[in-house]
Amino acid sequence: MTSHIKSMTEGHPSSLIFSFALPLMVGNVFQQLYTVVDTMVVGKFLGVGALAALGAADWMNWMMLGIIQGFTQGFGILMAQEFGAKKYEDLRKSVGNSTVLSLLSSVFLLVTGQLLARPVLMFLQTPPEILENALLYLRIMYAGVPVVMAYNLLAAILRSLGDGRTPLHAMIVAAVTNIILDLIFVPVLGWGIAGAAAATLIAQLVSSLFCLYHIGKIELLKLSSRHFRFQDRHLPLRLFLLGFPMAFQNAIISVGGMIVQFVVNGFGVIFIAGFTATNKLYGVLEVAATSYGYAMVTYTGQNLGARKTERIRRGVKAALLIALFTSLIIAGAMLLGGRVILGWFISGTPTEARQALQIAYYYLAVMSICLPILYTLHITRSAIQGMGNTLLPLVSGIAEFIMRAVTAIFLPVLIGEKGIFYAEVMAWTGATVILVISYFAVIRKMELLFK
Repeated sequence: MTSHIKSMTEGHPSSLIFSFALPLMVGNVFQQLYTVVDTMVVGKFLGVGALAALGAADWMNWMMLGIIQGFTQGFGILMAQEFGAKKYEDLRKSVGNSTVLSLLSSVFLLVTGQLLARPVLMFLQTPPEILENALLYLRIMYAGVPVVMAYNLLAAILRSLGDGRTPLHAMIVAAVTNIILDLIFVPVLGWGIAGAAAATLIAQLVSSLFCLYHIGKIELLKLSSRHFRFQDRHLPLRLFLLGFPMAFQNAIISVGGMIVQFVVNGFGVIFIAGFTATNKLYGVLEVAATSYGYAMVTYTGQNLGARKTERIRRGVKAALLIALFTSLIIAGAMLLGGRVILGWFISGTPTEARQALQIAYYYLAVMSICLPILYTLHITRSAIQGMGNTLLPLVSGIAEFIMRAVTAIFLPVLIGEKGIFYAEVMAWTGATVILVISYFAVIRKMELLFK
């Protein structure tokens, strides 16, 4: 085994979770950095219209990414459990079968995405002046689905073995690549919004190759052709049943986001641009939450494999404390410095820029104040998933969809445009209530099972 592989079945839970999450957090910061740079380059060099086009494509792009991440995270749950139980041959079979399932899924998603991109954008009433740019961006991003799938699978394999450092290094390399290519493709070569999409995909390819190289050096994961065959038909079915609910959950959440985008599209290009600027900071707001979530899936999965349910309880308590403290720090930073940061994304006439910034900061303030809810959501959902239950998080995803959609449709009617800013917070709240109750039910069930 390499030095980056880590068993989380022994040692102090809080230090294990934080030390695992920290490199993932830094890696996610770099990932968000190149998302932010994409937005900055588009907003500053191509204007408010192009920024709005990027925003119009956001939820459709996020849906595809969410489906991919759902499948690969689900596959990683079984890998973490087998690693914790020291069932290394089973682990190799899971890696091989997951690779085949990922390949088949990526082909299906690529074709489906290309077929549905224009009809969905038109259904969402994307303004005609930004429709073609939004469609072009999606066409390029969807063409790169196999690359995105490859990176997420490889990163999930590494995380399941307790390796949070290699994905960090991959993200640093990808971020640097993306930023350099953004500055070449958009302002220098004049490729417009297509250049921003191409830069992102090339960066993802670089990060995939980086992870693949390091996985190739792990003796534990030396695979042969038999590991890629569906010899035991129950294994691919089990992997699919872990991954599909998570993918479907993310898809449902994205549909809720599209409903929000549908409402936002009716408020005009300036509003869309301001809304988009804050949405691009959404990843920054939850960057630590996502990292703690990955850590909890691995921690919980490994300890479940080792039948250490008391350690799971201790780990969840420790993770909640760390996560809540982190959310307060991020919220304070955004409330204090948010206007300055948002100003980096927005250009146009002084009136346009001022209006877009006012919209963006109000939305950012609402989300920042409620950030502890989002962090609780990530910890509890990931703990439940790590214990092999992906159906209850799916139920929470449905609740999230309902709360987001209902708030987006009805609240603006009651209090005006600003009502749309509360859709996200209401979605977090609905999901969190279900997840907290579900966590206690699942951990109790596991304790009774292992008695």
